[in-house]
Amino acid sequence: MRVVLSEAPSSSVVDLLDWVSASPRTYSETLEAWKTHCPRLSIWEDALSAGLIAIRRTGGNSLVVLTAAGTQARRRAQA
Repeated sequence: MRVVLSEAPSSSVVDLLDWVSASPRTYSETLEAWKTHCPRLSIWEDALSAGLIAIRRTGGNSLVVLTAAGTQARRRAQA
C-alpha cells in the first residue's frame, strides 16, 4: 500500500533520499544503514510507503533507487 505524504518529508527522510542518490545502494546496504524497529524513527518505512524510493532487481542485485516522487521531494527540500 502506498501512502502519499501530505506534507514535505522529514529532514531524516530527505537525508535518506540524499544518501540513496549519492551512489548506487544495494538493498542490504540500505537496510543496514536505515532500517529501524523503533516506531518513532520509521525513515526507511516512510520513504518506501510514500513511494519516494523503490527496490529494483537487476542482474541478481537488488538496488534501492529514488522514484520520480523521491527526486521531486528531494528537489523541493533543497529549494
